[in-house]
Amino acid sequence: MGLKGVSSAPGDFIYFKSQVPLHRIPIGTKQWRYYDFGPKVVPPLICLPGIAGTADVYYKQILSLAMKGYRVISVDIPRVWKHQEWIQAFEKFLDTIDVHHIHIYGTSLGGFLAQLFAQHRPRRVKSLILSNSFIETKNFSAAMPWAPVVSWAPSFLLKRYVLTGIRDGPHEPFIADSVDFVVSQVEMLSKEDLASRLTLTVDDASIGPLLLPDSSITVMDTNDYCAIPLQLKDQLNERYSGARRAYLKTGGDFPFLSRPDEVNLHLQLHLRRVGVEARPDLVQVVPRGGNDSGPHEEKDERGGDDDTHKDNNARNESSPSESQIPPAPDSSESHSLEDQLLSNAKACYLENEMLLSTRGENNVLVVVVAISLWYFEMIYVTFSRSDLMEAGSRHLLPLIPNW
Repeated sequence: MGLKGVSSAPGDFIYFKSQVPLHRIPIGTKQWRYYDFGPKVVPPLICLPGIAGTADVYYKQILSLAMKGYRVISVDIPRVWKHQEWIQAFEKFLDTIDVHHIHIYGTSLGGFLAQLFAQHRPRRVKSLILSNSFIETKNFSAAMPWAPVVSWAPSFLLKRYVLTGIRDGPHEPFIADSVDFVVSQVEMLSKEDLASRLTLTVDDASIGPLLLPDSSITVMDTNDYCAIPLQLKDQLNERYSGARRAYLKTGGDFPFLSRPDEVNLHLQLHLRRVGVEARPDLVQVVPRGGNDSGPHEEKDERGGDDDTHKDNNARNESSPSESQIPPAPDSSESHSLEDQLLSNAKACYLENEMLLSTRGENNVLVVVVAISLWYFEMIYVTFSRSDLMEAGSRHLLPLIPNW
């Protein structure tokens, strides 16, 4: 794929954060953290992450699809503890941002929650894209006998449990980068966030019949490996036997990060097939630095408790605004928007490379030393956590069977 090398550059997420605003709004007792980018007249594609994901993991989809004239909304799963609570909270969220008919792209747990919402609110969901997902939770509850006390477990044990579900071992570079990015997102999640998501995963439930026809569903899976057992993926394929299939040869657990070009292509094909018309004519180009809501809202993105918010003021400060697409360098009229983004990314990369080369070997040595210190610090933290786990597990053994 033409953009793969550039889209995996270390600075692309920083560039995304500088251009796309992050919204945080309280609705009732729930705090919603989300991105909303693209022409507002287009029915949105809503992206729902898995247990280990946040709204940030779909940044490659947001940038690519918005430049083509689609509207993409990527959300964090809020702190809900029951499936019915999720349905009601998500519906209130859609009402608040004035969105009525939606298309959902859900991965892993996000795919399960997408089906659940489509089952109970069929008039609002027009299509589904399900990736590495499932239709029932009993397998997860059987594998986690300590689920009843999950909310009592310390944060580092919950993170350790989540991260053990990600395949360890040598990966090709793009998959390794995707794993590193998701691990960094897990470190940002609070104990309550992790506990609520694990509870949604193990709370016994299954997806009933959907009014949505199979022709409006696309199943997108990776063929190499995935944390979701093959048995559960086969159940989903059997349930939606008439759905479109989109198989990725490789991609691991997070193909939206490791194979963004292929995933974005399948998303576009799905949206066209279900009748969503892109509006590239409404894509707005603004001067660099013209959108400063993102960095300011990001400062406290994980702070505070769900029950303490200033409803009206916070909602007004972070209310969705009309989409504005990052600028691209001057080019001839024959160049597409993708070519402009590619040129822009290359320019940023070359600029950073030139800056590094002009600072001499001393700065390079400082960077190497800093990275080495960080690496040894991580090793120390890992061993410290192992010791804490051994000590903590002795106290939790009476409460957690089969630990």
